[in-house]
Amino acid sequence: MQTEFPDQPGYRAQRERFLAAATAAGARLTEYPHPLKGPFGETLSTDVAVLGDPGAKRLLVALSGTHGVEGFYGSDSQSKWLQALGKRSLPDDVAVVMIHLINPWGTAWLRRVNEDNIDLNRNHLNFDSPLPDNRAYAALHAIYAFDPLRGAERDRADAMLAAQLGEQGWPAVMAIVEGGQHSHPDGLFYGGRAPSWSNRTLHQIIAAHLSRAEVALCFDLHTGAGEYGHPMLLTVTQAAYPALPQAQALYGPWLYTVQTGARSHSETGIAASATGYTSQALLDALPQVRLMPFVIECGTYPGEAVHEHLRDDHWLHLHGDPNDAAGRRIKLDLLEQFYPSDPDWQEMVWVRTRQIWEKALSALPTL
Repeated sequence: MQTEFPDQPGYRAQRERFLAAATAAGARLTEYPHPLKGPFGETLSTDVAVLGDPGAKRLLVALSGTHGVEGFYGSDSQSKWLQALGKRSLPDDVAVVMIHLINPWGTAWLRRVNEDNIDLNRNHLNFDSPLPDNRAYAALHAIYAFDPLRGAERDRADAMLAAQLGEQGWPAVMAIVEGGQHSHPDGLFYGGRAPSWSNRTLHQIIAAHLSRAEVALCFDLHTGAGEYGHPMLLTVTQAAYPALPQAQALYGPWLYTVQTGARSHSETGIAASATGYTSQALLDALPQVRLMPFVIECGTYPGEAVHEHLRDDHWLHLHGDPNDAAGRRIKLDLLEQFYPSDPDWQEMVWVRTRQIWEKALSALPTL
């Protein structure tokens, strides 16, 4: 079948580059196959590379692709650092664990969400307990349920969004929308009603590769929020955790501390009103580990612009065809929002990410 789906950059090339860098560095590789295929029929998987002693008690963990289309930045950074680390020795009792593209379907299909329209950072919840009840989202759902892409219904949806912004303001509306919801599977920032494949796979990886550690510094890699070309270092959890003072001492004023909840707000641009974050899942799964969960969030374009492209991509997967010319335009526009083609942006986020990781690696032996 002929397709106009973009192939550069693409999931297959990112994975091949990562596997080559890990192999050259002497890392141990484990593959976690995904049940679905990519847009070109390619096999999908999450790959884990462990550099150093797999029994080491001190770990630096880098996780890419939680939000699939954001995974290109994360994958690039992982591959580049593996290339650098392969030329030197790690400190004693320290290992580096690279979790490559935990949402491989989202990366391959250039979506922020997974194959079930689930935002993974709203999916790490206890599904045996009552789910967060974001009742206010229902009144906004029509903003994201229009069809066709252009026309009277889209105009009404745009007018509804404009009216809500005029009445409540951007931060208040986005606190509702981005806070996550579990009532509308065809809505934006859907958190799901059960653990997703990526959620379950991450817990397999935690059990296999992280559970024996005594100390771990984990970095979840993202793009989209914040000032263009500025990588923010955050720690995002529901409450203070035991190793938080050490994390704050290690990075000082570089570190933004965000505590999430329905009434929470953050000036960083991330959704502090959301629950179900990967960082909290790591803490919950590893209570015996002195864990510092970090997020590196690389700013791209203004939130209003990113939001409009997310709406277009949401329409595409509800009603359109990702393989036709219109789908190609939407995909390339969305990719630009989360992985700018500007080489200066790409260089800046890599330089700062490497600095953050090098600082962590230097500190690990004494933590």
